[in-house]
Amino acid sequence: EEVLMATQWSALLLTCRRGHGGVSALQRELEVRRLRGGLGPRPPALLLAVEDPWAHLGSGGATLNALLVAAEHLSARAGYTVVTADVLRDARILILHMGRDFSFDDCGRAFTCLPAEEPGAAAEALVCNLDSLLGTMTHRLCVGSPPGVWVCSTDMLLTVPSTPGINWDGFQGVRVIAVPGSPAYARNHGVYLTNEQGLVHDIVYKGTEAQIQQCAGPDGTVPLVCGIVFFSSDAAEQLLATHVIPPLDACTYMGLDSGAPPIQLSLFFDIVLCMAGGMTEEDFVKGGGDASVRNARSVLWTALRGFPLSMACIPNASYDYMSASASDHIRSLTVLPGSQPCLLEDGSSVTNCLLEGAVQLAAGSVIQHSHLQGPLVIGSGCLLSGLNVDSSPALRGCPLRDIVLQGHHVRLRDLPCRVFTLTGRLDDWQVPVEKATYLNMPWAEFFQRTGIREGDLWDAEMPRRTRCLLSARLFPVLHAREELGLQDVLWLLGLATVASEQLARWRTAWRMSWQELLPCLDTEAELNARQALFFLQGQRKVRRVLLGRQDSSLLPLARSAVHEGYHKALLGTLDEVASTASDAGIAARALACIAEVLGCMAQGEGGLRSGPAANREWASAFGLLESGDIAGGVRELAAERQKWMSRPALLVRAARHYEGAEQILVRQAVMSSCQFITVEQVELPPLGHWVQVVCPARLDLSGGWSDTPPITYEHGGAVVDVAVLVDGCRPIGARVRRIAQPELRLVSLSGTPRSEVVAELVCQELEHLQDYCQPHAPGALLKAAFICTRVVQFPSQTPLRAQLMENFGGGFEVHTWSKLPHGSGLGTSSILAGAVMASLYQAAGKAASTESLIHDVLHLEQRLTTGGGWQDQVGGLVPGIKIGRSKAQLPLRVEVEQILVPDGFTQTLNNHLLLVYTGKTRLARNLLQDVVRNWYARLPSIVQNADALVSNAEECAQALRQGDLQLLGKCLDCYWQQKKCMAPGCEPLAVGRMMDALRPYVYGQCLAGAGGGGFLYILTKAPQQKEALHQILADTEGLGNFSIHSIEVDTGGFSVEVVGCDMKDSAHPGGDRAV
Repeated sequence: EEVLMATQWSALLLTCRRGHGGVSALQRELEVRRLRGGLGPRPPALLLAVEDPWAHLGSGGATLNALLVAAEHLSARAGYTVVTADVLRDARILILHMGRDFSFDDCGRAFTCLPAEEPGAAAEALVCNLDSLLGTMTHRLCVGSPPGVWVCSTDMLLTVPSTPGINWDGFQGVRVIAVPGSPAYARNHGVYLTNEQGLVHDIVYKGTEAQIQQCAGPDGTVPLVCGIVFFSSDAAEQLLATHVIPPLDACTYMGLDSGAPPIQLSLFFDIVLCMAGGMTEEDFVKGGGDASVRNARSVLWTALRGFPLSMACIPNASYDYMSASASDHIRSLTVLPGSQPCLLEDGSSVTNCLLEGAVQLAAGSVIQHSHLQGPLVIGSGCLLSGLNVDSSPALRGCPLRDIVLQGHHVRLRDLPCRVFTLTGRLDDWQVPVEKATYLNMPWAEFFQRTGIREGDLWDAEMPRRTRCLLSARLFPVLHAREELGLQDVLWLLGLATVASEQLARWRTAWRMSWQELLPCLDTEAELNARQALFFLQGQRKVRRVLLGRQDSSLLPLARSAVHEGYHKALLGTLDEVASTASDAGIAARALACIAEVLGCMAQGEGGLRSGPAANREWASAFGLLESGDIAGGVRELAAERQKWMSRPALLVRAARHYEGAEQILVRQAVMSSCQFITVEQVELPPLGHWVQVVCPARLDLSGGWSDTPPITYEHGGAVVDVAVLVDGCRPIGARVRRIAQPELRLVSLSGTPRSEVVAELVCQELEHLQDYCQPHAPGALLKAAFICTRVVQFPSQTPLRAQLMENFGGGFEVHTWSKLPHGSGLGTSSILAGAVMASLYQAAGKAASTESLIHDVLHLEQRLTTGGGWQDQVGGLVPGIKIGRSKAQLPLRVEVEQILVPDGFTQTLNNHLLLVYTGKTRLARNLLQDVVRNWYARLPSIVQNADALVSNAEECAQALRQGDLQLLGKCLDCYWQQKKCMAPGCEPLAVGRMMDALRPYVYGQCLAGAGGGGFLYILTKAPQQKEALHQILADTEGLGNFSIHSIEVDTGGFSVEVVGCDMKDSAHPGGDRAV
C-alpha cells in the first residue's frame, strides 16, 4: 500500500553548508538514491544538492536560497527566460537541510547510518537518516498534501505511523508539523502554543515550566517543534518574492553574486514566527538581533503576515533531536523506536563494518564504518567509527570503555590525511576547563596522568573562561619524521605509566583542535571510503552466500554495485568464485549472478533477457566448460565479456551467453545422476522383431517445478504424480527393431502404432547425429537416445556403419507415436524418451531398471539441452500413484515411493477426475529460463514458493493416503496458485474463464504441467460429470474449442513386449502378431 501512496515530487533539494566542498559528492548521493528507487516510483525530474551562499546563513536563509534555485530551474525547464512564480502553482517541492556540523559523523546528521535495513528494497544499501526521512516524507507525511513546498531539517530521528491522519480539507497558508513529547524533553527544545482552532499562537523555545505547561494537551504531552514546515504554493510564492528585497537578497546566491553583505536568518524564528497569532509587528521586528535582521523581519512580516499558521500534531510519532551528547547519540543508535528490522544485538549496534576474527562488543556500544581484525574487546559506552584494518593492532589489549574514537578524512589545502580523535562519552565540548572533563576525568587529573600542560593545548593569550575541549589542540595531524597512527591518540587514555617518548612525540607533532579540524573534514573522501567498505563486505557476502549455498538473493547487491560503479569488483569476485568452486552447481549459480550484473548494467534496454546463446565468439569458452575445465572456461568467458560491455544491446547478449554457460554447468551437475543408471546385457531379440513399449500419460498433482534443475538439487524436490490412461488407452509409445542395413531409420507416426508416417529420417554417418543437442532438429530426441543408451558411440573414430555391423550385425528402425497434442502438459516428450530408451535397450540386447530409466531420461534431456526435471518420467514410467523426491545435494538421485490409497479409492478417483483440453497450446518457450533465472536470483517469493511446493506435495500424498477428496482438491487449487507464482503468465484468459465456470462443481482444478495451455484436470464434487460439465462449458462465452476426456489411474505401468516381425521391412508392419 505504501508504494501506491507516494508523493510525486517535482523537485528535491538538499542544502549544505558552504566551504565543505562536498556538494558534488552530495549530488552523487542523491542520484544514487534516484537509481535505487529511494525517491518514490516516479522520482523528481529536478534533483539538486545546493550549497549555501554564506557560511552562517541559517535555516531561513538556506530555505529562501533553495526556493529560488528550485524556481529558477523549474522556470528554465518550462521554457521561461526569467524566474516566474507560476512554476510553483502545481509543483511539489521538498527542501532538506543538512544543517550544522555533527561531532559524531563527518558527513553530518543526514548521512548518519542507522542500524536498520530494508529487506524488500530493490537495491541493497546502508540506511542513513536521510533515507529514513525521505521515506517518511514521501510515503507517509506528505501523502495527500496540496501542491507547495515542504521544508525538512535532517537533524532529528523521526518515526511516523503509516497513516499520519493530517486533514488537508480547506487548507490555506502555512502548516507546521509537531510530534507529541514530554514536558521534560521540551525544556531544551521548542514547543508550539496553539488556540482551539489548531492555529499557532506562539513558539516557546527552552521555556519555563509554566510556559511549557500552557502548551500541554489533555494527555499531558506537548507538541514539540520537529523541523518540518509546509508552505502552500501561495505562501511559497510570497516568500520567493522577498528574495529581491534588501536585505533578504543577501540570503541567496544572487545576493552573493551581487555583492550584498551576508545575513543570518532562522526558518522558525525569522520566517514562521511572523505568522503566529500572538505576535505583534513591533515585538516581532524588535526581536531581530542587528539592524539588517530587523529590516529583514519587517519585509517578511509584510509578505507573510496574512497567511494562517496551523499545526498538525502527529499522534504516535516519535522525535529525537540528534544532540552533541555522546550518551544520547549512542542511546539513539542502540534503542531505535519503531519496528524496523534492526541490526541490534543485546543493546549494541554494528553498521557498515567488516569485523574479522573475535571482536567482542559490550552492550551499549556502537561501531560504524570500520574494518577491524580481532581478537578485540570493546567495553560498554563506546562509539568507534572510521577505523581501518591497520588500527587493529593498536586497539588490542587496550581497555576501551565510555570513549568516542573516530578516524577522519581530512584535507589540508591539497594534502589528504587521516586524523584520529578521542573523547570521553561524558565530555562536553563547550564547558570551560575548570568545570569540564576530558576522557570522563577532570582536566587536572588528565594533566597529571599524561604530563601534558595547559600551555600545550591553548595559547597563553586565550582567556581561561573560553578554554574548552572544542578549542584544545589535542589531536596530532602531521609529524615531520614519523608516520602517525591510532596509537598517537590512544596514549592519552593514560593507561600505562606514560612513556616520556610518547609525550615527546605528541609534543613535536603538529596538532589541531576539533574546532580547527571541522572545516577541513573531507566529506567526499569519507563517503567514498564508506562506499568502498560497503562493497568490500558485499564481495565477502557473495563468497559466503555462494560457497555456503545460502538462499539469500544477491540481486539487490548487484543493482547497487551497478548504480554506484562497483560492478567490476563484483564481477571479479564472481569470476573467482566460479573458477574455484568445488562443484559445477556453485559455479553455475555464480555465472547466473554474472548474467544478472550484466543485465542490470543494460538498465532495462537492449532487448529481452532470454534469447539465443550460440554466438561463435563464445564457442571456445563453452568448449572448455563442456570438457570439464571450469576454471579455464570462466577465464575465457571473462576475457570475451570485455568486448561486450560498451552498450546495452551487447550487454544483454553477453548475459544470454552467460546463461548459456550456466546451463552447461547445470547439465554437468545433473549428469552426476548417471551413476544411478545400471544396464545389464541380455539376449538380442531376433533380427526384424519389434520391441514395443506403450506408456500412460502423467498428471502432476502437486510439487512440479521443485523437480527442475537446479532447484531440485539446490533446494530439494517432491512431486506427486499419477500414471493415467486417457480415454481408456495408453497414449504414448515407441517400438524398435534391428534391420539388416547398417543405418538408423527414425520414423514418427501420427498418433497410433498403425497410423501413417509423419516424418522419416535415415542416418548413415555419424555426422548425421551431430545435431542431437538441438531440440528442434529433426529426430533430435531419437538421435540423443541412441547416444545416451551407448548403442552408438558418439563422437568416435569408428564410422557408424562399422559400429552397427560390429556390435549388432545391422542397423535399427525406431517408430514413435503419441495421441496427445503438442504442449499438452501431460509429460509427453519425457515419457516418450523413456519409451524409446526402454525399447532401444531391449532391442540392443540390454536391460535397464525403471530407476535407471528415470535417471537415463534426465541425462538424455540434459544432452538434448531441453533441461527438464524428473517428474514426467516418474509419472509415466512408474505405475499408479506415487511421490518422487530428490534431496538438496549432488549427485542428483530421484527416489520414488508408491502411495498406498484405501481400498476402492482408485476407482473413486477415476469417477471424479476429468481432463479438459483447453484448445490453447503453450507458447511461452522461455518459461523455464525465467523460472531458473528467478531461482538463481533467489527472489524471496521464489524461495518461499519452492518451500511451499514441497510441503504441499507431502500434504497431497497424505490426502491420498487418507482417501480425502476434499483435501486433495484443496492441494490442487493451492498447487495452481504456486504454479502461477513460479511462472507468471501461465494462465491464459480463456483458461481463467473456464476455471471460473467450473469452480462451483469441483473440489479443485489445475492446468497440467507448466501451464499456459494444454490440458486442465479437474476433481469434481459429484462422480461421472463428463456430460454435465460439457454442457456448462458449452454455455460459457469465449472458451474456443475445448473437449472433455475421461482419465483413469493406470495401475499397470508401461508395457514392454516383443512382437513378431514383418520381413518386408516396411514402415507399415501389417500382420504383426504377438509372440
